[in-house]
Amino acid sequence: MTVRVQTEDFDVSTELAALRAQNPKVGAVACFIGTVRDLNEGSTVETMELEHYPGMTEKSLEGIVDAARERWPGTDVLIVHRVGKLYPLDQIVLVATTSAHRGNAFASCEFVMDYLKTHAPFWKKEKTEHGERWVDARVTDDKALERWGLASVNTKPE
Repeated sequence: MTVRVQTEDFDVSTELAALRAQNPKVGAVACFIGTVRDLNEGSTVETMELEHYPGMTEKSLEGIVDAARERWPGTDVLIVHRVGKLYPLDQIVLVATTSAHRGNAFASCEFVMDYLKTHAPFWKKEKTEHGERWVDARVTDDKALERWGLASVNTKPE
């Protein structure tokens, strides 16, 4: 399975070993692990709660995987994304890609993460010392996606 949305934590070593074992032609593995920060926009983050629409979210993530495989044929992709209540230092997301060579592994991993940040239907709510707040999409995430020739679903028409 290349896409999982779950409440439980994941073990990076186990996930990477399973991904690598799928293809003996793998010469490179690149991964990104996103974690909960204890500070965001000047406020201390006590917890982060991630919400999603089951079924819709997985379908969206599978579309991101398909887009990466189309750009980098022979690349395998894994996305594990957590939902529910998380605390500072908790792992949120694992994006891992494999390829015959490092260039495609690095590029596809970065592409998947950029695409995920702007297109995956997750909603984040932080609890801070000032109360709870929803976290808005960042302009920097939109800019990161633009270098791949794609527009964010968050971009407002002018």
